[in-house]
Amino acid sequence: MSQLAKPVIDADVTEVQAQVRPPALGRWGWLVLAAFAVYAAASMRWDWLASYYPKLLWGLWTTLWLLVVTTALGLVLAIGLGIAQAAGPRWLALPARVFCTVIRGTPLLLQLWLLYYGLGALFAANPEIRQSALWPVLRQAWPYAVLALTMSYAAYEGEVMRGAFLGIAKGQLEAAQSFGMTRWHIFRRIWLPQAFRRALPTLVGETILQLKATPLVATITVMDIYSVAAQVRQATYLTYEPLILISVVYVLIALLIQRAFAAFTKTHQTRSPR
Repeated sequence: MSQLAKPVIDADVTEVQAQVRPPALGRWGWLVLAAFAVYAAASMRWDWLASYYPKLLWGLWTTLWLLVVTTALGLVLAIGLGIAQAAGPRWLALPARVFCTVIRGTPLLLQLWLLYYGLGALFAANPEIRQSALWPVLRQAWPYAVLALTMSYAAYEGEVMRGAFLGIAKGQLEAAQSFGMTRWHIFRRIWLPQAFRRALPTLVGETILQLKATPLVATITVMDIYSVAAQVRQATYLTYEPLILISVVYVLIALLIQRAFAAFTKTHQTRSPR
């Protein structure tokens, strides 16, 4: 890469690092949290935890793997959607644009129900599918949850990747082509790394939004941590305790996501492409 391109990359990296820096609660923030924790421990009922902690741990595991799997699959699909809209032929760009518009324009809960109650009902009514080896999987709720969350993440992040791909200076790509690099090498070593760096701050926010979207899977019988909290509320008539507990869990996971992206940026994204 030319020396002229390096200052641009370094400036982008500095901006990305500033945007994905994990938040600091500060001394007063931690004091407030500590005071609230003491109040909650002293004045609220937590005896139900002894009976429900195995389910809570299982629900937490379900939430985490849903987040990781759908984010990874959605990011791969988003890169394809972004490149199709930014540089693909019309027969690829148009379907990608329609997909992003429809998914972003309709509620995730509606998409989830259409897949589970609509597509799932069609599968159940088809004797060939019911007798196939896929039916033990398709009859469960989690495949539809994975599909809905993946499509939602891909549609939002696909638009971000489209803008990131278009934001790369064409001169860099033309210079790489003049050096005899193939299209695949240009994409892998120049276009994609810089576009990913540009999209990284938004990627952090979309991942946290994905975490906050996972409770919707409880509406189709997937037992995530929110679903377990609802069971505790129905069985014990306790409203605040289970909701406060899972709120703390979601906040901690969100903080871990921010710190993980900040660490990733510091250790990997500061390296200029070679």
